[in-house]
Amino acid sequence: MSEEQALDGVEKIKLESHYLRAPIPQDLNDGNDFFGPESIQLLKHHGSYQQDDRDVRTERRKQKLDKLYTMMVRTKIPGGKMTSEQFLAELDLCDQLGNSTLRITTRQGLQLHGIPKRSIRETIQRINQAGLSTLGACGDVNRNVMSTPAPYKSTVHQQMLATAEQLASYFAPRSSSYRDIWLTDPDTGEKEQVGQQHDMDTSLAGDEVEPIYGKRYLPRKFKMGVATSDDNCVDLYSQDIGWMAIVENGELIGYNVLVGGGFGVTPSAAKTFVAVAKMLCFVPPQQVQPLAEAIITLQRDHGNRADRKVARLKYVVADWGVEKFKQTLEQQYYGQPLEAPRPIDVTGYDDHMGWREQGDGRWFYGLNVENGRILDNEQQQLKSALREICTTLRPPIYLTPHQSMIFGNIEEEGKTRLEAILRKHGVPLTEDFSTVRRWSMACPALPLCGLAVTESERVLPSMMDALEAKLIELGLQDEVFTVRMTGCPNGCARPYNSDVGLVGRTLDKYTIFLGGRVLGDRLNFEYKDKVPTAEVVSTLAPVLAYYQQARENGESFGDFCHRKGKDDLLARCDGGLVTG
Repeated sequence: MSEEQALDGVEKIKLESHYLRAPIPQDLNDGNDFFGPESIQLLKHHGSYQQDDRDVRTERRKQKLDKLYTMMVRTKIPGGKMTSEQFLAELDLCDQLGNSTLRITTRQGLQLHGIPKRSIRETIQRINQAGLSTLGACGDVNRNVMSTPAPYKSTVHQQMLATAEQLASYFAPRSSSYRDIWLTDPDTGEKEQVGQQHDMDTSLAGDEVEPIYGKRYLPRKFKMGVATSDDNCVDLYSQDIGWMAIVENGELIGYNVLVGGGFGVTPSAAKTFVAVAKMLCFVPPQQVQPLAEAIITLQRDHGNRADRKVARLKYVVADWGVEKFKQTLEQQYYGQPLEAPRPIDVTGYDDHMGWREQGDGRWFYGLNVENGRILDNEQQQLKSALREICTTLRPPIYLTPHQSMIFGNIEEEGKTRLEAILRKHGVPLTEDFSTVRRWSMACPALPLCGLAVTESERVLPSMMDALEAKLIELGLQDEVFTVRMTGCPNGCARPYNSDVGLVGRTLDKYTIFLGGRVLGDRLNFEYKDKVPTAEVVSTLAPVLAYYQQARENGESFGDFCHRKGKDDLLARCDGGLVTG
């Protein structure tokens, strides 16, 4: 069998696309309100997914109408850092071209939903005019590089953000197709002089257009994150490459490197699994980019291109083992021995919420945004509040890995002003949220995600209402533990290392996972499968009661569940009651 015959269907589409180009231009002008199947796969690399509104799908079918297609457009924002002006530009787009809502992603990006096909070029152009980009926000390339968002005025934090920005820029696709399609006037051929230029780079040896990715790009998506060992807010163990900053005497001396994390799984396919990353080595700061390139090219060459279900880096690491992976990397890709990792691992996790002094006499404020959704409704006008903050105070914005946001550089007198703006618009301050709600997050799921089998974002708030009441009843309202919900098993909200993971299994039913922890360095285990939405909290209640009775000093809920294990929890927690 030839190499091309063995390729998965998406691989053939990429190979024949002329570097992520054809047939997108033709589909843009075909008069339809949707893209064809080849363009749908390629558009992901440009930062966009085609979606249809599943809330109205059945009714439209009854009326013999076609699906109502729109586009989701995702902005890639390394480390989540942006200006107030850039955030205002995104708010304008969601109002003028989208469905009036904006969403903070779990990877520190932004998503616009409900963009008509006819408006996608204008949307991408305006994002680039604001100095941002959607290139590589999705697709089989390195995606948004995460970094600790707290804007402390320390050299270490600045270096980590610079590392994230450098990696994001270096591993962006270099084909000119992005600029040719979206940033060029279709009538005059004049190219927009905006944002990142996205022209092909032929300065490196190898493929003339994509010296790192080649014609087929990567077998699957690739993710990286940068964080310190005492603040694993980016979930380093969930990344294809996690860069754990090692700090000595206030100086960043290098990174412990973790490889092979990934949370996408297909329950019906036993060959798929979730994995936390494995510790690989230590590198000094100047070797981060060369080592990242070595690992990415190894994955390019050895990732499975015949079966996308098992194409992530985690399967190469699992099949080979860490030692073979390291030897191959040293001998064939990196070209030199790798130093053993420093004896340091994650010890803390900070969500950076509330008021913090940032190190220069100014403050930053972390505002909890429930499930990342920014909109105005009768209860609160969050979007309007953020517009006023960005227009008047003009703080730098930092999006967090927990779907929230940070306002930086606030003067002492500006603290009261910022809070007053939020209060005026009915927006609860971070301090108004319960602990469990603050540490929860959910993916968008229905109605727009094509992979969702259950609700997520729309049902988690009401589920939190019931869980809050139960925790107060048990005296556990101040306990910190993570609750993460997804509408399908792909794990976008990182449910598989959380204290409580709720994963959509089938219509209106979830798999409950327990035993991960806030530190994010351990997988949880399946506790119960196919639990109806209405029974999730009542299923968790006896486990929480058992924890309240039998925990050891200082033991977190996740550590308690891990220590007790599935069999003990099931034996002790029966029918909503804790047995002796």
